[in-house]
Amino acid sequence: MKRGNAVRLVSTKNMSREEWLAIRGQGIGSSDAAVAVGISPYKSPLELWLEKTERQAATDISANDAVFWGTTLEHIIANVYAQRTGSKVRRLNSVLQHPAHPFMLANLDRVVQHPTDGSGILEVKTAGVNSAKFWEEGVPDSYQCQVLHQLAVTGKPWCDVAVLIGGQDFRVYRILPDQDKMADLIKREAVFWQCVVEDVPPAVDGSESSGRALASLFPSDRGETLDCRDDTDMNRLFSDYWACRQQRESAEEQEELLKQRLQERLGFASGAVLSDGKISWRKSKDSITTDFKRLADEHPDWVKPYEIPKLGSRRFLVQVGK
Repeated sequence: MKRGNAVRLVSTKNMSREEWLAIRGQGIGSSDAAVAVGISPYKSPLELWLEKTERQAATDISANDAVFWGTTLEHIIANVYAQRTGSKVRRLNSVLQHPAHPFMLANLDRVVQHPTDGSGILEVKTAGVNSAKFWEEGVPDSYQCQVLHQLAVTGKPWCDVAVLIGGQDFRVYRILPDQDKMADLIKREAVFWQCVVEDVPPAVDGSESSGRALASLFPSDRGETLDCRDDTDMNRLFSDYWACRQQRESAEEQEELLKQRLQERLGFASGAVLSDGKISWRKSKDSITTDFKRLADEHPDWVKPYEIPKLGSRRFLVQVGK
């Protein structure tokens, strides 16, 4: 795969958040890459497609604690990286564009001038203690995808990922360009972007994000009943769904039975230590709650000023047989 220097599409130095989001909507940014190719644990290609086609606004996560601390600590982590590696790091206040694939965009955390390894990229991450396990074997796949996207756009020979885990475990991982992976990434991103250009939604993937996207795409029904008795694919999907549902219900019943047998053995005991684990069955603290239904029935005038309209949602129901 031929690599070249990135195009500086636009400066972000004095850009508002709204302007920056509008530029991001013109292509696939590095943080979108894992989503576009279907390996993000947080968002599906379908939900990203809704955002890129302006059917749905991207969720504002700036108030999220993890995002807040990641942004707050970015400068500190970059400085620590510079001190420990002897590198010069600087911001590049520009959105970059791939010279041959204009839908591929990148906004870098830092560019680096290493004392011996030359010019590269720095990607800064923070991770909580509970996320430490995802970093034991290196950079998680979704972040690797993000970095490979940046390397493809910029043509840089390497990227260091500096991550602070649990507030005190500082690590640096180096990622080098993998031509085969980058070529595959570009191909798969191109497929997604074609869906955006042609206004054709990508396939669902079974994730919660995909389910939310479907609910947003088709929020209501028109009262029409389709006759699919001769639709082979639709009937196969229904048969497969019903078989999976029966298996799940059977497994849930078996799980409940086994749980009750364990509870029966515990009796009044708080828990038990076993050869392969431990179980507990403890009583939660007593609490007081309010019977809002009774309150609304007996004093509707008290409740009415606090009522909030709630939009209806579509329910998916199944009936077997005619």
